[in-house]
Amino acid sequence: MFSWLARLAMACWRPVRRYARMNKDDGDDSSLDDALLWCRDLDKHSYGEFSFAVVQANEVLEDHSQVETGRDATFVGVYDGHGGPEASRFICDHLFLHLMRIARENGTISEDILRSAFSATEDGFLTLVRRTCGIKPLIAAIGSCCLVGLIWRGTLYVANLGDSRAVIGSLVRSRSNKIVAEQLTRDHNASAEEVRQELRSLHPDDSHIVVMKHGVWRIKGIIQVSRSIGDAYLKRPEFSLDPSFPRFHLPEPIRRPVLTAEPSIYTRVLRPNDKFLIFASDGLWEHMTTQEAAEIVYNNPREGIARRLLKRALSEAARKREMRYDDLKRVEKGVRRFFHDDITVVVIFIDHDLLGKKMPVPELSVRGFIDTVGPSNFNILQGIDANGRSGS
Repeated sequence: MFSWLARLAMACWRPVRRYARMNKDDGDDSSLDDALLWCRDLDKHSYGEFSFAVVQANEVLEDHSQVETGRDATFVGVYDGHGGPEASRFICDHLFLHLMRIARENGTISEDILRSAFSATEDGFLTLVRRTCGIKPLIAAIGSCCLVGLIWRGTLYVANLGDSRAVIGSLVRSRSNKIVAEQLTRDHNASAEEVRQELRSLHPDDSHIVVMKHGVWRIKGIIQVSRSIGDAYLKRPEFSLDPSFPRFHLPEPIRRPVLTAEPSIYTRVLRPNDKFLIFASDGLWEHMTTQEAAEIVYNNPREGIARRLLKRALSEAARKREMRYDDLKRVEKGVRRFFHDDITVVVIFIDHDLLGKKMPVPELSVRGFIDTVGPSNFNILQGIDANGRSGS
């Protein structure tokens, strides 16, 4: 028996168009007629290959994402917006450029450089909020998670706000060549006890800093993620929303920021047994574990692997609503949000024989879902040597 959500979606079916694919199919054609799915099945980066896929669920896509490839570096950004697309779009337009500018000015890449890029992006978006909130007050309630990965000359940097995840798949030879998934990011989500404890320690005078609402832990009874870009009304009193917006109204002005834009950062020199990285918004992890995702990547062909992960998540989302995946594909955006979130997946394969080699790699900037492909700005890093000195 279908649930009422499934029946609602069934009532909203319409014929769907065939989405133009950007790479040849890998033999799994069951998602070809999913009008809300976009992918680049396989492209090259400086240390191997990558696969990139996005599926839309909301009426307006709130996930924005990018992959930037260059001679010495590869950059991945997954930006899972909430309340609207403005914050995630702003991050996609600005964070990478801030990172390149600050790296060039300092002659190096480091954790501090990443933090500075996040801070500059946050400051820029809050400036935009200040300029536009008079005509669009709800922009103060728009925010985005922000997950970034950068490989530069054999070192991996990962920075994260929110509950998107980066996972590395490593081969453990002592266990019969078993692939093991390691989550590199920390989920900044109030569903985690350690996050609730952190919030309570930061706000000892606020007994309502985290509230259980409809069976879900929420910060101030409103939002689940504790770190983000944007969400200005939970960071500065000047952006408080009035009672005409009850969903976002706070009974009293905040005394200090409730959310923060300070990222968690992880650094790792890539090891010979590190085989691939998965960067994905939380919509993927609602339907599979990190280990399940790693095994899918390890046990299947590279081409189309990001799309394969999406299909597995969507099949599980359909199963939970007593539907088949073929039925779910015909549900349109907006209504589809009852079944799953917008989901972005980027899989980065690491070919260690390419590390340190001057292989010809296209310098590309790829934006997820919107088919924007252009030249990358990674050439700015070519003046920085491995010791962190900037060339003339």
